[in-house]
Order: sequence, then structure tokens, then C-alpha cells
Amino acid sequence: MLASLAVAQVPVADAGQAEDVRIGVNRLNLAWLSRSDQERVLGEIAANGVTHARLSLSRPVDRSIDALEIANRLGIRILLEVQLTNKSYFPETARPRTGFGRIWDIHRLSALDLDLYRTGLRGALRRIDALGIRLEAIEPGNEINLGAYNGDLLVYPRAGDRTPRGIADLADRAAFERGLDNYLEAVRITGEEVRGTVHSRDAIIVSAGLSDLTAGEADKRGMERLDPGEVIALLRERGIDSFVDAYGIHVYPGQKSASVLADRVKGLLDFCQPSDAGKPCWVTEWGIANTARACPVDDRRREGAVRAMRAVFEQLVDAGRLTAAFYYDWDTEPSYSLWRCGRLSPAGAIAIEPTGTDAAPANDAMLHPAPAAGAVPMSP
Repeated sequence: MLASLAVAQVPVADAGQAEDVRIGVNRLNLAWLSRSDQERVLGEIAANGVTHARLSLSRPVDRSIDALEIANRLGIRILLEVQLTNKSYFPETARPRTGFGRIWDIHRLSALDLDLYRTGLRGALRRIDALGIRLEAIEPGNEINLGAYNGDLLVYPRAGDRTPRGIADLADRAAFERGLDNYLEAVRITGEEVRGTVHSRDAIIVSAGLSDLTAGEADKRGMERLDPGEVIALLRERGIDSFVDAYGIHVYPGQKSASVLADRVKGLLDFCQPSDAGKPCWVTEWGIANTARACPVDDRRREGAVRAMRAVFEQLVDAGRLTAAFYYDWDTEPSYSLWRCGRLSPAGAIAIEPTGTDAAPANDAMLHPAPAAGAVPMSP
């Protein structure tokens, strides 16, 4: 394990930086849009009062950077998610693990070429820096505890079979642990390269947002996953606390009663601690589904759940255990999107309210149970 190696530690950002609460939205894969569409989408985000956005560094990198330049110009503060699934970071001989047509084929984290990663990231950061873009935070990787984004975790030929409940049950535990060792090095490299910039040298380093997919949902989807708390513990054993300012986590609890929802979120984030006792969390994705498609949008059921989520987030913020929350998604996911029928939905307005905003609290009577919508919405 890398924890036993003598490695130079990169200083993390000043503790005071993590005290400000960031409320934002996700708009990933803007590299797939034309420049005019990037301008339109980011313009809509800024015009509706969103101050922070989680954007991605993905292929094609030049167009990813175009989107960052637009966001920066519009005054949007950027959390940059670096997609470690980018094939440019892997040797040509590496072959992705199959998703059997149910999910995308994905490379194994254990096969990540750290030299290629450093070279690619350094080049991107230098171009970002030359444009005068400041990154508020950087998040290397995404949902590395789920087979959808980490090829060291299997996707089964068929869905419905029982999946692992812990690391001891994985089909190839050794490969997964090699991947975690590689991941720690990738985080260390990320910190070194970010500290070498002019405009982003104080950027907050956030560990990969971990999936909250339950074991039961993993069985239905036929893919391996591990609980976020178990993976954070494994990363802490390897020394990740020396290289990050916060832990990333994703929260997709479904529409439940306010009390059940609060218990679910607090339980999921039990490893998040104030900075004087550990590391706080950044919720880099959270979402509540609304499957309605008609216009104008009927967002009443989702409103209550979103209000309840914001209430529990406020409690965690007050306790110093949570310092950022980014809603997924702005406009690309039909069930999760906040941008509906050409405008910000009512639930969306609640989702992006600054912390401390006076709003009527949610209660159980406001919420109506609906099928939980687990996440795996983002493309690699």
C-alpha cells in the first residue's frame, strides 16, 4: 500500500477556505456541445443566480476548456471534475472492462498510467491558467466505488445476481486495491500540479464523489459496488487526508418522508467531520427525480423532497460537516433536471438557494413516497 511509502506531501488548502459554503449545480460534458450551445447553457445558469458549477475536464479537452473560459467570464465559480476514465490517461494496450451493453465499457483504475495522467493534467491546467481562469476546487475521479466508473469492479453478464457487500466479496479484490493505490497517487499528482498554477494554486482538493448506490440497487443493476464509508476508510489508511481538503460524496435518496430522508442522509455522511476533527464533505452530486414531462412542469412532489434535503444540509453545514452541495443536473437528465420547459423549475429555485435562506421547513405531510431513483446518470 502507498501508505507505507515515503512520498512528499502536498500542503492542502488553508482550513479557512473550506468554511465558506458552496451551493451549485452540475453541468458536465459541455465539451460535447458547440461553442454557441455552451454559451447558451452557461448563460442560463448564470442568469438564474447560480454562483457555483461542477464542470468536467473530459475529451475533447480543448472544448472542455472553452466551457471553463465561458463560465469564468460569467462569474461562475468552478469545481472541476477530472474524468479519470479519459482514455488518454491509459496505455494503448489497456482494454476497458465490458459493461455487457447495459453500461459503458470502462477502463480499470489499476491500469491508470500516472505519467500520462500527470502530462495530460499539467497541459490542461497550463492552458486553463493562461486564460486567467481560477478553479475554486478540483475533484479527480468520480464514483470510484461503483462498477460504472471503475473497471476494477465488475459488471455481471446479467442483472439480478447478488453483488458484494464488502471488499472481501469482490471478484478481484487485489485489482481494486491496486486501483486505490493508483488513485491516491493521482490525487497527490493533482495537488502538485494545481499548486504549480498561478490562478488556481489555492484550489480546494476534493476526493472523488462516491456513489451512494445501495447493495439492493447494485443487485438489480448487476454491478459491484462498495459502501462509501468503507472506501473512505480504505483511502484514509493509505494517507489520503494528507492530500485532500474534503471528501466527495453523492446523494440520491429518492422521495421519502422528511424524517426518513434526514436519517438516510446523515447516516450516509457519518464520516464527514468538522475540519478540526477530520475532513468535511462536499456533496458533489445530489438529486431528486421528477419523472413528469408535461409543460408547464408540475414540480410539487419534488419541491417537498428538495426542501427537506436542503434542511438536512443546513444542519450538516451548521455542524461544520458539510461545506458544499451541487445539485445534479441542470438540463441534461430528463428526470433530474432543474431546467424544465425553458425555465428554472420551482424545485430548482429551492435547490440553488444560498444557505441560511429563510424558507418553510419540510414536513412529512408535504412529501409523498415515490420510487427511489438511484444514480449512475453521468457518462464517462
